[in-house]
Amino acid sequence: MKHTPHPGTGIRQEAAQPELPGSRLTRRQFLKRGVALAAGAGLLAGAYAWLWEPQQLDTVYRTLVCPRLPAAFHNLKVVHFSDAHLGFHTRKKHIELLIAAIRREAPELICFTGDIIDSSAEAMNEYIPLLASIEAPLGKFAVLGNHDFWGGSGKDVSQRLQVAGFRVLQNSSQLLNRGGQSIAVVGLDDWLHGFPDPQKARAGIPDDMFSLLLMHEPDYAGNAALFPFDLQLSGHSHGGQVRLPLLGALMTPPGSKRYVMGMYEVGERRMPLYVNRGIGETHLPVRLLCKPELTVFTLQSDAR
Repeated sequence: MKHTPHPGTGIRQEAAQPELPGSRLTRRQFLKRGVALAAGAGLLAGAYAWLWEPQQLDTVYRTLVCPRLPAAFHNLKVVHFSDAHLGFHTRKKHIELLIAAIRREAPELICFTGDIIDSSAEAMNEYIPLLASIEAPLGKFAVLGNHDFWGGSGKDVSQRLQVAGFRVLQNSSQLLNRGGQSIAVVGLDDWLHGFPDPQKARAGIPDDMFSLLLMHEPDYAGNAALFPFDLQLSGHSHGGQVRLPLLGALMTPPGSKRYVMGMYEVGERRMPLYVNRGIGETHLPVRLLCKPELTVFTLQSDAR
């Protein structure tokens, strides 16, 4: 006998609603959609890292107070770039953007810290006119990096840099004069394929003279800090080239394991070291969260 609730008891029974076909995701469907989303995100990230970020030149501005910088050089404007890696996935328009950016800054001094090529000196040929077109009243200076030796002794690269108007410093220096006062630009040989010799490079430079050091590998700063250098500029690391949030650089080459990007203070003297992220790429033609960099320094004297 079917029980019927007594009227007024407040008890009400509702008929169950039928489940619509496809209204619930099965485990297999959920996994398929997750994989599709992950693959799509990976493709987007890959396209960004390959096609977009390498073209996004980041101009970084730094003002440094240098206690030993002579008053005649107060507000000295120095442009620093590194690691062009010409010949590896190089797009001429990228170098044209770099050259245009340097011209806009109207620097007094231009410094390049190595790896102008990736593996062949001939890759420089079509870029020499562009490199020659940038000028600075105090000069253009360069050192060689490890890749600059891959095609031979580095002599061919040095010759091409000189044709482009750069003074190549290999364990040597150049004095710059202004208003009766002087500073030194010093360049060391590559650490991985050469023989850096700070004592030879500093020959004739008084210990109390402001000296700017160009050295491809940043980790050499531990040695450089034992000498009276006032600032070391380096590259080599590419900032890691691929960086992830929280993790930072996934991999850096020998010679840039300790100092990867940006500003550091090294040794008991707290020698300033700046590591540029570079312009080009190597091994993989990608950059992720690590844009190519042009650094513009304003060096100020406290002896005004």
